[in-house]
Amino acid sequence: MNIGDVARRTGLPAKTIRYYEDIGLITPLRSQNGYRRFRDSDLHKLSFLGRARSLGFSIEDCRALIALYEDHSRASADVKRIAKQNLEKIEAKIAELQAMHDTLSHLVEKCHGDDRPDCPILSDLAKAAG
Repeated sequence: MNIGDVARRTGLPAKTIRYYEDIGLITPLRSQNGYRRFRDSDLHKLSFLGRARSLGFSIEDCRALIALYEDHSRASADVKRIAKQNLEKIEAKIAELQAMHDTLSHLVEKCHGDDRPDCPILSDLAKAAG
């Protein structure tokens, strides 16, 4: 398979696939003319990476998860530890976004949104900058 075929089948952009090759996450074969030739195992690994990245795993987490996936003597506790750390990061982001939502909702509620120049949104932003 060429990179276009793999991109279509995995849903990953060709640029991302090249990047994963550059950082050593995949190693496709090369034909004599230098073109990449992807095997089914490369396709599987790229699908794995796409799914892992969509769940918020970092590149280094993906590297560790692939190594664990390929290690048939792995301990599932190692996989769970990585997933749990990622889940904790996601929960922290959710809390941060909820705090942002609450603050902005409060400010929007307090703004009259009329022809008057006073605006609690701008006042709050100016206060935070100063």
